[in-house]
Amino acid sequence: MTGSVVVGYTATDAGADAAALGARIARSLGATLHLVIVLPREGTRNAAVPPERAYEDHIRGQAKKWLEDAIVRLPQELTRTGHVRFAESFAEGLIAAGEEFGARLIVVGAAGGGIFGRHRLGSVASELLHSSTIPVALAPAGTAQQDDHVIPRVTAAVGKRPGADALLDEAVAVAADSGTDLRLVSLVPFDMPPGLDTGAIRLVGDAHARDVLAVATELLPDGRTVQVEEAPGESVEDAVANLSWLPGEVVLVGSSRLAQPRRLFLGSTAAKMLRELPVPMIVVPRTRAEAGVR
Repeated sequence: MTGSVVVGYTATDAGADAAALGARIARSLGATLHLVIVLPREGTRNAAVPPERAYEDHIRGQAKKWLEDAIVRLPQELTRTGHVRFAESFAEGLIAAGEEFGARLIVVGAAGGGIFGRHRLGSVASELLHSSTIPVALAPAGTAQQDDHVIPRVTAAVGKRPGADALLDEAVAVAADSGTDLRLVSLVPFDMPPGLDTGAIRLVGDAHARDVLAVATELLPDGRTVQVEEAPGESVEDAVANLSWLPGEVVLVGSSRLAQPRRLFLGSTAAKMLRELPVPMIVVPRTRAEAGVR
């Protein structure tokens, strides 16, 4: 099932970045793209100011115009639609839209003021990462200025913490459906207790690498390759900075082990990665596969 991709759209640079990443992913997966603008419900505005129908019509009309302009700029071969939704918060409206459209991913852009090519979490992304039951894709600043029309490779940062199986399943599914190769980056050295013998860490890491490689190889369709790389460096930040990245590729990470079942929570390792990543990150709920959602 290819499903659909929901983009949290705003008429800003961040909205353009989210739309560009959403289009890249949807094109790669053969999925339908839904651009969604979320407006505040009447009850969330100042109760002392009575709602005016003319004002409501104006903001709805303006939102539809923004969506029409954005859709025209997207690749014409994509199946794409625009939607205006009302909700208590932007994140709540996106999650509801994601559930309505059976979305595989919800895509949002970086907060304003971010460095080109880097991530900066805003309030919407932060709320999504604490509440979404659907994987969330984060677009770095400047994504809209890139010419990457499809995903060239899928990378998954794998470890031994709870949720690793769900992450591997999702990474394999994205790679298979997009027809790309899969790279598994082992984070096992950073999951080990402090002070553990270096030799022991290497033994555990090598065994884990063999296991995930065997599972991914079995699950991937013929013609697709998978490789395992050990994250190079003394820290997560060093590892991410030292890895090679293809323009336009995506990296999948699991949510925190402290997250509620089927919900996201950006763990400390993923947060450290995010500070150095020059490519989009997709955060996967740790029990997504167990719930039968693909």
